[in-house]
Amino acid sequence: MLKFFKLKKIDRYIIKKFLGTYVFMLLLIISIIVVFDINERLDRFISNNAPLNEIIFNYYLNFIPYFAHLLSPLFVFLAVIFFTSKMANDSEVIAILSNGINFKRLMKPYMIGAFIIATFWFTMGTLVIPRANEQRIEFELTYFNPGRRVIVDRNIQFRIGPTTIVYFGNFNLENNVGNNFAMDEFDGLSLVSRLTANRITYDSLFNWTIHDVQIRRFDGMIETIETRARIDTTLNIVPNDFIAAYTGHETMTSPQLRRHISNRRERGLGQTQAFEIEYHNRIAGAFSAFILTLIGAALSARKVKGGMGVNIGLGLALSMTYILFMTISTSFAVQGGAKPMLAAWIPNIIFAFVAWILAKRAPS
Repeated sequence: MLKFFKLKKIDRYIIKKFLGTYVFMLLLIISIIVVFDINERLDRFISNNAPLNEIIFNYYLNFIPYFAHLLSPLFVFLAVIFFTSKMANDSEVIAILSNGINFKRLMKPYMIGAFIIATFWFTMGTLVIPRANEQRIEFELTYFNPGRRVIVDRNIQFRIGPTTIVYFGNFNLENNVGNNFAMDEFDGLSLVSRLTANRITYDSLFNWTIHDVQIRRFDGMIETIETRARIDTTLNIVPNDFIAAYTGHETMTSPQLRRHISNRRERGLGQTQAFEIEYHNRIAGAFSAFILTLIGAALSARKVKGGMGVNIGLGLALSMTYILFMTISTSFAVQGGAKPMLAAWIPNIIFAFVAWILAKRAPS
């Protein structure tokens, strides 16, 4: 490892070029995105009386790292293509290769640069950005989409004990009220009792109140029915367990995501795809930096007729293809039943094969 990181002057030169171009493109493109976002949302800021300090500190201060992390693979790819194409056009790559440095050795500073970027964004994406997303999403719910604050999940099933299963027809996270509630108690495969209620409300610390209750007990062929106006009980369920929707996974750190997924599986809940995809995407996204760096360098190391424009155009096309694969694979995982881990890694697997082919054909 120490031998690998023993850098020569040419290594430091390329790493400096790589990181400098990456930061420049990051700042440039994010600045453009912020300007367009302000232009698009200015009317909403004014009409909803959003305070200036909340716009700056709660929204844009968290908006910038979120989108920078989201588009990081694109920035890495374009940065590599841009500065490597410039080096090729200035005959610097030819000079390096003609001095006995082959393409494989040339990739050393590229991979170190990719490692620095991947490590930074992996740390940010798993620990820092999810916490920042809480403020950003809260701002969006308050001033952009107040109607989406009411998240209703439907047809939910929990296993709250070895022999007990509960069902919710739906649950409203705004007022912590569930409807069409049922609780089944089993003895082996035999149903011992079934409690049904029109409404159930969450109080605090796992305390629930069940309203308009009917309890049916079964003893062989004998059935008894009991009705009550209300029952106060304790259930190992909290309102956050009903989150299966669009923001919950974005506000959790990776350790929290792992625990949340495990907890939902233990309780027999479904709808963990969004959380699993988010968890695996954070890991796969970090590895994509190495793959896209290799593709970009292999594409741009050869001096081509038409200059940098051809390489940049090809790089943009490949970037859009990568993003398209990510979108399609994620959609299959959420709606089509594909494995979340496989869906997160499919773009990397495909582009790793592309990188291998391009590296074999790169100048040496």
